[in-house]
Amino acid sequence: MAKHSSEPPHSKWVCTANHGFAPYAQEELRREFGSVKSTMLIPGEVFVATLQVTAEDVLHQIEAKPPIFMRHMFLADWEWSTEEHGGGGNEGWEEALSKMLLADFRLPGARVAIQTRKSEDSLWSGTAAEMKDKLQEGISKLEGTEFVVRDAEWIISVFAGKGSVFAGVARPQDNLSDWNGGAIRFQKEEGQISRAKFKLLEAEANFGIPFASFHEALDIGAAPGGWTSFLLERGLKVTAIDTAKLHPSLLSSPKLTFLQRNADSVKFKENQFDLLVCDMSWSPKLTARLVSQLLYALVPGGTAIVTVKLLTKKPMALIHEVIDIFEDARMQVQRAKQLFHNRDEITLYMIKY
Repeated sequence: MAKHSSEPPHSKWVCTANHGFAPYAQEELRREFGSVKSTMLIPGEVFVATLQVTAEDVLHQIEAKPPIFMRHMFLADWEWSTEEHGGGGNEGWEEALSKMLLADFRLPGARVAIQTRKSEDSLWSGTAAEMKDKLQEGISKLEGTEFVVRDAEWIISVFAGKGSVFAGVARPQDNLSDWNGGAIRFQKEEGQISRAKFKLLEAEANFGIPFASFHEALDIGAAPGGWTSFLLERGLKVTAIDTAKLHPSLLSSPKLTFLQRNADSVKFKENQFDLLVCDMSWSPKLTARLVSQLLYALVPGGTAIVTVKLLTKKPMALIHEVIDIFEDARMQVQRAKQLFHNRDEITLYMIKY
């Protein structure tokens, strides 16, 4: 007769948030899964968390209710520690990990990405890139495996900390992001007005928003024009409004209407726009109320992208207050997430109903 284990279910995860926001990611896990035993690997950013829930249940709940502050996670189903291997020695974990992967990873023809990270006090003395090269060399005998950087079918994630190394193999969608640590990178273009453009590029990739399918957009608080330039590049007609000036390079666009005024002093046509965006450095609740007052100009079914500045030590309460304001204005929040290119803010993706 088979023996049944009395040990309660659990799973261990290496989790990453934007710098300084790991405590809020930990709080989200506690609210969702109850008891969380966690240890910081990089202060304020990366931690390892043990949940009293199976990995399958964690993935199911995360998919149903995506977290706001956690940008990346991977199941640590392999762990090596100096404490268990000689009390301070740090040799041999690369070989042990390679042997495990060679023994257990049997996916001929699969496209595989190796993503490596480390803390400053890591037991791995080289760079993360050198760690990746070392591991790839160790598992190069995986028959038929194609090692890639993007568009992988499987991702081998490795994090080397001070006294431990964690590793896991997963489908990209199970890691919340297919970018290493969720740090999605875009190359700055010549003549780019501001890095704010990266927020919309990341929202496009992360939320699957088809910006090129919209026709006419309203950009509230547009100056200097990072978001306006992105929307013009996608072929949209854009009405940009701000008391400050737009970058001169935008003003010659035949698809741009620029109103150098306060947004609450302008009257638009009802249902004029199918996209509304706002990235203002202003009070989050005042921003939400201002945007709500202008939603008459957004068609039913239209999309709104709004950043919420987290000017408080209680961001979860603030986020819920702002979401309540928008829901009272007949907006349905599709996603609320702190993107990699957000700083002390989150991005709301909403649909008007």
